[in-house]
Amino acid sequence: MERHGIGVVPLSIRFGDEELIDREQLSVDEFWRRCAASDDLPSTAAPAPGQFETVFRSMAADGATDIVVVSLSGALSATIQSAELAAREVADAVRVHVVDSRSVTLGLGTMVLAAAEAAEAGDDAESIVAAVTDMAARTRVIGALDTLENLRKGGRIGGAKALLATALSIKPIIEVIDGVVEQAGKQRTRSRALAFIVDQVAADADRVEGLAVLHAECPDVDDFVAMLRAAAPQLGDIVVGHIGPVIGTHAGMGTIGVAYRRRA
Repeated sequence: MERHGIGVVPLSIRFGDEELIDREQLSVDEFWRRCAASDDLPSTAAPAPGQFETVFRSMAADGATDIVVVSLSGALSATIQSAELAAREVADAVRVHVVDSRSVTLGLGTMVLAAAEAAEAGDDAESIVAAVTDMAARTRVIGALDTLENLRKGGRIGGAKALLATALSIKPIIEVIDGVVEQAGKQRTRSRALAFIVDQVAADADRVEGLAVLHAECPDVDDFVAMLRAAAPQLGDIVVGHIGPVIGTHAGMGTIGVAYRRRA
Protein backbone atom coordinates (compact mmCIF):
# COMPACT_ATOMS: atom_id res chain seq x y z
CA MET A 1 0.00 0.00 0.00
CA GLU A 2 2.82 2.40 0.83
CA ARG A 3 4.80 1.52 -2.27
CA HIS A 4 1.88 2.13 -4.64
CA GLY A 5 0.19 5.00 -2.79
CA ILE A 6 -3.00 3.03 -2.15
CA GLY A 7 -5.40 4.69 0.26
CA VAL A 8 -7.38 2.54 2.68
CA VAL A 9 -10.69 3.20 4.40
CA PRO A 10 -10.79 0.50 7.10
CA LEU A 11 -13.73 -1.24 8.70
CA SER A 12 -14.00 -1.53 12.47
CA ILE A 13 -14.15 -4.51 14.82
CA ARG A 14 -16.25 -4.57 17.98
CA PHE A 15 -15.42 -6.64 21.04
CA GLY A 16 -18.44 -6.02 23.24
CA ASP A 17 -18.62 -2.26 23.77
CA GLU A 18 -15.09 -1.66 22.51
CA GLU A 19 -14.73 -0.62 18.86
CA LEU A 20 -11.33 -0.73 17.16
CA ILE A 21 -10.25 0.32 13.67
CA ASP A 22 -8.83 -2.56 11.63
CA ARG A 23 -5.03 -2.40 11.29
CA GLU A 24 -4.90 1.08 12.88
CA GLN A 25 -5.94 0.18 16.42
CA LEU A 26 -5.99 -3.60 16.04
CA SER A 27 -3.28 -5.72 14.46
CA VAL A 28 -3.94 -9.15 12.99
CA ASP A 29 -1.94 -10.82 15.77
CA GLU A 30 -3.80 -8.94 18.50
CA PHE A 31 -7.15 -9.78 16.89
CA TRP A 32 -6.49 -13.52 16.94
CA ARG A 33 -5.11 -13.32 20.48
CA ARG A 34 -8.33 -11.67 21.63
CA CYS A 35 -10.46 -14.24 19.77
CA ALA A 36 -8.64 -17.12 21.42
CA ALA A 37 -9.23 -15.59 24.86
CA SER A 38 -12.94 -14.81 24.39
CA ASP A 39 -16.02 -17.02 24.16
CA ASP A 40 -17.94 -14.31 22.28
CA LEU A 41 -17.44 -13.50 18.64
CA PRO A 42 -16.53 -9.95 17.69
CA SER A 43 -18.64 -8.11 15.12
CA THR A 44 -17.72 -5.89 12.19
CA ALA A 45 -18.99 -2.48 11.05
CA ALA A 46 -18.65 -0.73 7.70
CA PRO A 47 -16.97 2.68 7.61
CA ALA A 48 -19.22 5.74 7.64
CA PRO A 49 -19.46 7.85 4.46
CA GLY A 50 -17.57 10.59 6.25
CA GLN A 51 -14.49 8.39 6.53
CA PHE A 52 -14.45 7.96 2.76
CA GLU A 53 -15.09 11.67 2.23
CA THR A 54 -12.08 12.59 4.36
CA VAL A 55 -9.81 10.35 2.28
CA PHE A 56 -11.29 11.56 -1.02
CA ARG A 57 -10.81 15.23 -0.15
CA SER A 58 -7.26 14.57 1.05
CA MET A 59 -6.41 12.89 -2.25
CA ALA A 60 -8.02 15.75 -4.19
CA ALA A 61 -5.94 18.24 -2.20
CA ASP A 62 -2.85 16.27 -3.22
CA GLY A 63 -3.77 16.73 -6.88
CA ALA A 64 -5.91 13.68 -7.71
CA THR A 65 -8.43 14.28 -10.51
CA ASP A 66 -9.89 10.76 -10.40
CA ILE A 67 -10.11 8.15 -7.63
CA VAL A 68 -10.95 4.49 -8.23
CA VAL A 69 -12.43 2.72 -5.21
CA VAL A 70 -12.34 -1.08 -5.29
CA SER A 71 -14.76 -2.14 -2.59
CA LEU A 72 -15.36 -5.20 -0.48
CA SER A 73 -18.26 -7.24 -1.94
CA GLY A 74 -21.44 -5.20 -1.83
CA ALA A 75 -23.43 -8.37 -1.11
CA LEU A 76 -21.52 -8.86 2.15
CA SER A 77 -20.92 -5.34 3.44
CA ALA A 78 -22.42 -1.84 3.38
CA THR A 79 -18.93 -0.47 2.72
CA ILE A 80 -19.67 0.17 -0.96
CA GLN A 81 -22.79 2.19 -0.09
CA SER A 82 -20.72 4.47 2.14
CA ALA A 83 -18.20 4.95 -0.67
CA GLU A 84 -20.96 5.83 -3.16
CA LEU A 85 -22.55 8.34 -0.79
CA ALA A 86 -19.19 9.99 -0.17
CA ALA A 87 -18.46 10.06 -3.90
CA ARG A 88 -21.57 12.18 -4.45
CA GLU A 89 -20.54 14.55 -1.66
CA VAL A 90 -17.14 15.27 -3.25
CA ALA A 91 -18.30 15.42 -6.88
CA ASP A 92 -17.43 19.12 -6.97
CA ALA A 93 -13.81 18.40 -6.07
CA VAL A 94 -12.84 15.06 -7.63
CA ARG A 95 -14.28 12.29 -9.80
CA VAL A 96 -14.74 9.07 -7.80
CA HIS A 97 -15.39 5.74 -9.50
CA VAL A 98 -16.66 2.98 -7.20
CA VAL A 99 -16.26 -0.64 -8.32
CA ASP A 100 -17.69 -3.68 -6.54
CA SER A 101 -14.93 -6.29 -6.34
CA ARG A 102 -17.55 -8.98 -5.61
CA SER A 103 -14.76 -10.49 -3.53
CA VAL A 104 -12.98 -10.45 -0.18
CA THR A 105 -9.52 -10.70 1.37
CA LEU A 106 -6.75 -11.36 -1.19
CA GLY A 107 -9.27 -11.67 -4.02
CA LEU A 108 -9.95 -7.98 -3.43
CA GLY A 109 -6.29 -7.28 -2.64
CA THR A 110 -4.92 -8.59 -5.92
CA MET A 111 -7.43 -6.46 -7.86
CA VAL A 112 -6.39 -3.35 -5.96
CA LEU A 113 -2.72 -4.04 -6.66
CA ALA A 114 -3.38 -4.57 -10.38
CA ALA A 115 -5.38 -1.32 -10.48
CA ALA A 116 -2.57 0.62 -8.79
CA GLU A 117 0.01 -0.77 -11.20
CA ALA A 118 -2.22 0.19 -14.15
CA ALA A 119 -2.51 3.73 -12.79
CA GLU A 120 1.26 3.97 -12.47
CA ALA A 121 1.56 2.78 -16.08
CA GLY A 122 -0.59 5.71 -17.18
CA ASP A 123 -3.99 4.09 -17.69
CA ASP A 124 -6.94 6.44 -17.22
CA ALA A 125 -9.67 5.90 -14.65
CA GLU A 126 -12.21 4.53 -17.12
CA SER A 127 -9.75 1.90 -18.34
CA ILE A 128 -8.90 0.89 -14.78
CA VAL A 129 -12.59 0.59 -13.85
CA ALA A 130 -13.16 -1.63 -16.90
CA ALA A 131 -10.13 -3.79 -16.03
CA VAL A 132 -11.20 -4.24 -12.39
CA THR A 133 -14.76 -5.06 -13.43
CA ASP A 134 -13.36 -7.73 -15.75
CA MET A 135 -11.10 -9.11 -13.01
CA ALA A 136 -14.02 -9.26 -10.58
CA ALA A 137 -15.83 -11.61 -12.95
CA ARG A 138 -12.78 -13.88 -13.22
CA THR A 139 -11.67 -14.00 -9.57
CA ARG A 140 -12.11 -17.09 -7.40
CA VAL A 141 -11.82 -17.20 -3.62
CA ILE A 142 -12.23 -20.68 -2.18
CA GLY A 143 -11.34 -21.88 1.30
CA ALA A 144 -11.67 -24.57 3.94
CA LEU A 145 -13.13 -23.65 7.33
CA ASP A 146 -12.62 -25.43 10.61
CA THR A 147 -16.22 -24.55 11.51
CA LEU A 148 -19.30 -22.80 10.11
CA GLU A 149 -20.18 -21.41 13.54
CA ASN A 150 -18.70 -17.97 12.87
CA LEU A 151 -20.59 -17.61 9.58
CA ARG A 152 -23.81 -18.75 11.26
CA LYS A 153 -23.50 -16.29 14.13
CA GLY A 154 -22.63 -13.50 11.72
CA GLY A 155 -25.68 -14.23 9.57
CA ARG A 156 -23.61 -15.06 6.47
CA ILE A 157 -24.86 -18.64 6.16
CA GLY A 158 -27.94 -20.54 7.36
CA GLY A 159 -28.09 -22.14 10.79
CA ALA A 160 -29.20 -25.55 9.50
CA LYS A 161 -26.10 -25.98 7.37
CA ALA A 162 -23.85 -24.91 10.23
CA LEU A 163 -25.54 -27.25 12.69
CA LEU A 164 -25.27 -30.24 10.36
CA ALA A 165 -21.62 -29.58 9.60
CA THR A 166 -20.79 -29.29 13.30
CA ALA A 167 -22.70 -32.48 14.20
CA LEU A 168 -20.87 -34.52 11.58
CA SER A 169 -17.43 -32.96 12.26
CA ILE A 170 -17.37 -31.86 8.62
CA LYS A 171 -14.79 -29.42 7.26
CA PRO A 172 -16.84 -27.08 5.08
CA ILE A 173 -15.56 -25.69 1.79
CA ILE A 174 -16.83 -22.24 0.89
CA GLU A 175 -16.46 -20.13 -2.22
CA VAL A 176 -17.26 -16.50 -2.90
CA ILE A 177 -19.49 -16.55 -6.00
CA ASP A 178 -20.81 -13.26 -7.42
CA GLY A 179 -19.88 -11.63 -4.13
CA VAL A 180 -21.82 -14.09 -1.96
CA VAL A 181 -20.49 -16.85 0.33
CA GLU A 182 -21.66 -20.22 -0.97
CA GLN A 183 -21.01 -23.72 0.30
CA ALA A 184 -18.80 -25.42 -2.30
CA GLY A 185 -18.43 -28.84 -0.75
CA LYS A 186 -17.54 -30.63 2.45
CA GLN A 187 -14.84 -33.02 3.56
CA ARG A 188 -14.54 -35.22 6.63
CA THR A 189 -10.96 -34.23 7.51
CA ARG A 190 -8.77 -31.16 7.14
CA SER A 191 -6.26 -33.01 4.97
CA ARG A 192 -9.03 -33.93 2.55
CA ALA A 193 -10.32 -30.36 2.58
CA LEU A 194 -6.89 -29.02 1.65
CA ALA A 195 -6.50 -31.66 -1.05
CA PHE A 196 -9.89 -30.63 -2.47
CA ILE A 197 -8.75 -27.00 -2.80
CA VAL A 198 -5.45 -28.07 -4.38
CA ASP A 199 -7.40 -30.13 -6.91
CA GLN A 200 -9.53 -27.07 -7.74
CA VAL A 201 -6.43 -24.97 -8.43
CA ALA A 202 -4.71 -27.76 -10.36
CA ALA A 203 -7.75 -28.10 -12.63
CA ASP A 204 -7.40 -24.39 -13.48
CA ALA A 205 -3.58 -24.36 -13.44
CA ASP A 206 -3.03 -23.34 -17.05
CA ARG A 207 -5.40 -20.37 -16.58
CA VAL A 208 -4.33 -19.20 -13.11
CA GLU A 209 -2.95 -15.71 -12.57
CA GLY A 210 -2.31 -13.77 -9.39
CA LEU A 211 -2.40 -16.82 -7.11
CA ALA A 212 -2.49 -16.04 -3.39
CA VAL A 213 -2.81 -18.26 -0.33
CA LEU A 214 -4.69 -16.82 2.62
CA HIS A 215 -4.88 -18.23 6.12
CA ALA A 216 -6.03 -17.52 9.66
CA GLU A 217 -3.24 -18.58 12.04
CA CYS A 218 -2.70 -21.92 10.25
CA PRO A 219 0.47 -23.82 11.19
CA ASP A 220 0.06 -26.01 8.10
CA VAL A 221 0.17 -23.13 5.58
CA ASP A 222 3.68 -24.01 4.36
CA ASP A 223 2.59 -27.60 3.77
CA PHE A 224 -0.41 -26.31 1.83
CA VAL A 225 1.78 -24.13 -0.39
CA ALA A 226 4.04 -27.14 -1.01
CA MET A 227 0.98 -29.18 -2.03
CA LEU A 228 0.00 -26.50 -4.54
CA ARG A 229 3.49 -26.37 -6.05
CA ALA A 230 3.67 -30.16 -6.32
CA ALA A 231 0.25 -30.39 -7.98
CA ALA A 232 0.90 -27.61 -10.49
CA PRO A 233 4.57 -26.57 -10.84
CA GLN A 234 3.63 -24.04 -13.55
CA LEU A 235 1.82 -21.80 -11.06
CA GLY A 236 4.79 -19.47 -10.54
CA ASP A 237 4.93 -17.05 -7.61
CA ILE A 238 2.44 -17.62 -4.79
CA VAL A 239 1.68 -14.72 -2.45
CA VAL A 240 0.96 -15.80 1.13
CA GLY A 241 -1.06 -13.49 3.36
CA HIS A 242 -2.97 -13.46 6.64
CA ILE A 243 -6.75 -13.27 6.83
CA GLY A 244 -7.38 -10.08 8.73
CA PRO A 245 -9.88 -9.20 11.45
CA VAL A 246 -12.83 -8.31 9.18
CA ILE A 247 -12.97 -11.58 7.25
CA GLY A 248 -11.51 -13.52 10.19
CA THR A 249 -14.49 -12.53 12.34
CA HIS A 250 -16.81 -14.39 9.99
CA ALA A 251 -14.54 -17.20 8.76
CA GLY A 252 -12.90 -18.14 12.06
CA MET A 253 -9.46 -19.29 13.11
CA GLY A 254 -8.04 -22.15 11.07
CA THR A 255 -9.51 -21.00 7.75
CA ILE A 256 -7.18 -21.53 4.80
CA GLY A 257 -7.73 -21.01 1.11
CA VAL A 258 -6.72 -19.47 -2.19
CA ALA A 259 -7.55 -16.48 -4.33
CA TYR A 260 -6.76 -16.24 -8.02
CA ARG A 261 -8.04 -15.11 -11.37
CA ARG A 262 -8.91 -17.39 -14.26
CA ARG A 263 -7.09 -16.01 -17.29
CA ALA A 264 -9.52 -14.98 -20.02
